[in-house]
Amino acid sequence: MGGAGGVDGLPGWVTLIRAPNPGPMTLDGTNTWVLRAPGEALGFVIDPGPLDEGHLRAIAELAPFRAILITHGHHDHVEGADRLSALIGGAPVLAADAEHGAPLESEIKSDGLDVRVLDTPGHTADSVCFLVRQGASAAMFTGDTILGRGSTVVAAPDGDLGAYLESLELLNAHPDVPMLPGHGPAQPDVAAMARFYLDHRRERLAQVEAAMRQGAGTPEEVVDLVYPDIDPAVRFAAIFSAKAQLDYLSHKNRESGTRADGLDRL
Repeated sequence: MGGAGGVDGLPGWVTLIRAPNPGPMTLDGTNTWVLRAPGEALGFVIDPGPLDEGHLRAIAELAPFRAILITHGHHDHVEGADRLSALIGGAPVLAADAEHGAPLESEIKSDGLDVRVLDTPGHTADSVCFLVRQGASAAMFTGDTILGRGSTVVAAPDGDLGAYLESLELLNAHPDVPMLPGHGPAQPDVAAMARFYLDHRRERLAQVEAAMRQGAGTPEEVVDLVYPDIDPAVRFAAIFSAKAQLDYLSHKNRESGTRADGLDRL
């Protein structure tokens, strides 16, 4: 996938404009999605991306827009929102977190599109996904809740692994709906990707529990045992993830009355 429009596998009412911000955490760059139903004058933008003038002007060339929608408040998704709004005549920015825009309604039906907002915290507290239908066609825009490749960082304290697992279960209830993520390529089935992520997270939690039985008590010690060959450029993200995993397991063990070493508490 790349460039603006003409991307294989996308619904005809969706255009991709990828931001020029590739990196270890952003993969090929932030995916900005432009939605417009056939024959309609107004469309929507999902995640305008960073404050990059060339990128924002490329989006603005596809105006007019009803609104700018935000999946979550990380800067690589929302930083350019106010500037884009100014470029296109003041279209509202809508977000779950009031810091980043006006409130999102649970459903937006306008201009030939039906946008349903799914509350999917975990990657961040304000993460949402957008299930959008245009006629018989549908797509799930997942932001960073599920990526097109690789795995999502759940970084404490804003990230919450328990909430994230529940969000993946929610997305697993939407089989055969194409997934258009905030980074990486589109995927044909968001439920299949959710199941893959759930399996991966459960496997990783089992590895963390094994590391704890070997004496690992800090995120850094967990990373040393569980991610021994990790790229130094993303080690910090693994440490954040390990902290979220330790927090989740500690909470789970307190609720179950089981110690981290697997023994029952007295």
